[in-house]
Amino acid sequence: MNYLATTDYLTYGLDATTDPSWITAASAIIDAHCRRDTLGVNQYQERLKLPPELNTVRVSYLPMVTVAPATTPIVTLQGRYGIPRRGEWPFPEMSLEFALVFSLPGMWTTIDPTTIDIWADSGELTFPVNALGLFFNEVDVVYNAGWSTIPTPVQVACAQVVKNAQTTPGLNVQSSQINQLRLQYFGPTLVDDMVRSLLAPYVAQKGA
Repeated sequence: MNYLATTDYLTYGLDATTDPSWITAASAIIDAHCRRDTLGVNQYQERLKLPPELNTVRVSYLPMVTVAPATTPIVTLQGRYGIPRRGEWPFPEMSLEFALVFSLPGMWTTIDPTTIDIWADSGELTFPVNALGLFFNEVDVVYNAGWSTIPTPVQVACAQVVKNAQTTPGLNVQSSQINQLRLQYFGPTLVDDMVRSLLAPYVAQKGA
């Protein structure tokens, strides 16, 4: 996905005749830096561990977005109950025995996304406690995240990467000779402090 259209070139300080291949390569570098397939709306799948006795987890890619006609950013959701360790079970032991008899711990259970609390901007998911008192210790979630309209800072960063490439020794070549691998090789030079600052809010974070 290109983060600048030809009509954006002059707005962001690029020559109107800039070859689109520069933009394609710069956009790919931004995706790699942000550890994402794209900053546009995309579907992701993650298997995440929940801390002991907590029912909240955070996904890696933000913001979560709802894609019509869906009513939630989550496409599918499963959870697996864990077997509490000695001393961690806060309820009567009888309830744990019932849970173990019915083999709830260790089994994947489909979760209705409408039964959990979702904070789209922070990516935080909060799950209800099982009727027997069990907590999920692992969830598998498929969800949509990204921006339908690319944020201005990303476009500024894209233009800056192109400018850096055009002024980097060894990259001042005809645009027809540019390819992604060549630009990736000069990544540390192209993604300067300004670009890193602009992209900081868009770098994927490890879910927790």
